[in-house]
Amino acid sequence: MAETLTTAGYDRIELLQVADTVAREKSIDRDEVLIAMEQAIQKAARSRYGHEYDIRAVIDRKSGEIKLARWREVVDPVENDITQMTVKEAQRKKPDAKLGDFIVEALPPMDFGRIAAQTAKQVIVQKVREAERLRQYNEYKDRIGEIVNGIVKRAEFGNLTVDLGRAEAVLKRDEMIPRETFRAGDRVRTYIYEVRQELRGPQIFLSRTHPQFMAKLFGQEVPEIYDGIIEIKSVARDPGSRAKIAVISRDSSIDPVGACVGMRGSRVQAVVGELQGEKIDIIQWAQDPATFIVNALAPAEVAKVVMDEEQRRIEVVVPDDQLSLAIGRRGQNVRLASQLTGWDIAIMTEEQESERRQEEFRVRTQKFIEALDVDDVLAHLLVTEGFATVEDVAFVPLEDLLSIEGFDEGLASELRDRANAWLAEEEARNTARRKELGVADDVAAIFGLTARMLVALGENGVKTLDDLADLSSDELINAEDGLLRDQGLGADEANAIILAARAHWFAGEDEAAGAAGAE
Repeated sequence: MAETLTTAGYDRIELLQVADTVAREKSIDRDEVLIAMEQAIQKAARSRYGHEYDIRAVIDRKSGEIKLARWREVVDPVENDITQMTVKEAQRKKPDAKLGDFIVEALPPMDFGRIAAQTAKQVIVQKVREAERLRQYNEYKDRIGEIVNGIVKRAEFGNLTVDLGRAEAVLKRDEMIPRETFRAGDRVRTYIYEVRQELRGPQIFLSRTHPQFMAKLFGQEVPEIYDGIIEIKSVARDPGSRAKIAVISRDSSIDPVGACVGMRGSRVQAVVGELQGEKIDIIQWAQDPATFIVNALAPAEVAKVVMDEEQRRIEVVVPDDQLSLAIGRRGQNVRLASQLTGWDIAIMTEEQESERRQEEFRVRTQKFIEALDVDDVLAHLLVTEGFATVEDVAFVPLEDLLSIEGFDEGLASELRDRANAWLAEEEARNTARRKELGVADDVAAIFGLTARMLVALGENGVKTLDDLADLSSDELINAEDGLLRDQGLGADEANAIILAARAHWFAGEDEAAGAAGAE
């Protein structure tokens, strides 16, 4: 190629042929190759004439003729007479020249010599490589989410370089299914999950463990999924071991689970074979979260569910003999069901649930005995009728208390009065405790925070608006360690409290903005 780059004695046809060949082999535009050649010739010419000169080369796209020229800009005043000239000087060369124009002076063709030609060749190779990388990036960035077939080119430290035909991609060790191995020359089917533009060129990252890899495989094996009749709603995988996939049919006459399984399991087995024997549970998706979660825990049977929609948490009660099946080996079944549904799932047996219910009954009964000064029979009756807290008794309509068998108006009114009196005393005790802990009054003024909540915050070191503002809503209500997890707060209420605590951060900015507007 070096011999074709000289402007003296070069073969014009051969120059264009080289450009055509490179463009075809690298799958890039012919014009990009010619631009790279022009830049290479410019660099070689500047090496001969001086790097400070603005020398440009143009290759005629039809004839292959190379034209060299020196460019100088018309300016006033002149700061660099090598690349600039005055209007007066320019008008001697071009009468109608004005400020901002460029004066172009043709240079004679010349032989750059072996070293300059070699430099030009390196520039061309570099520019062509850059153009090829850009082409690869533009092509594959739009193919994220596709399954591709490739051939393993080499293995380094457990990572594979895969030849996709028009580009190379990387399959990392942790994106491969455990215990599977590939050698150079092996064919591999993978999922493109990321394409990144880096200094060394576009990096295409492949995966065989991504949940969508399995979803796309089902799309290839099940025509109803490809046609959009059956939709894959969610996927959860423990790669190489077990997976769950939730499907729904848009046609009531087609069973989505049966269609994915196929005749005698042919369709699902094709996917299992590609995934190295990974066991796949195909689940019927349901709009109702409780039904969906029960389906997701299959093959375990579920006796009862208790949902907390605010926390997206559900307690699932199973027969005693179903516990190990519901949880799965090393918690695999419940973990995958949780990933599939997006709910935090807690599993307990009927015996455990019964013990917990009895304990809650005992605690509530004892609370009523102490707070309302009633005997255990009356306290039991209140709990049985669904009263859980003293607040329930204090604020419930009188008619609800009168509806309890054996209650008359006098007893109902007396219970409400005792409940209100106890709450007032509790409020006074908590307020005194809050002040003793040093919780600021401006924190206590936030709407939604009760005296009992303020005590809980103070006992955990949250005493000022800034202390509270630095928290997240999850730190307040998280079921495991939230500071107010037992106070009955919902996510929206917790967010409102945090925002109220942060309001003073922006008050100064609002005042400053108002002052600036007044000026």
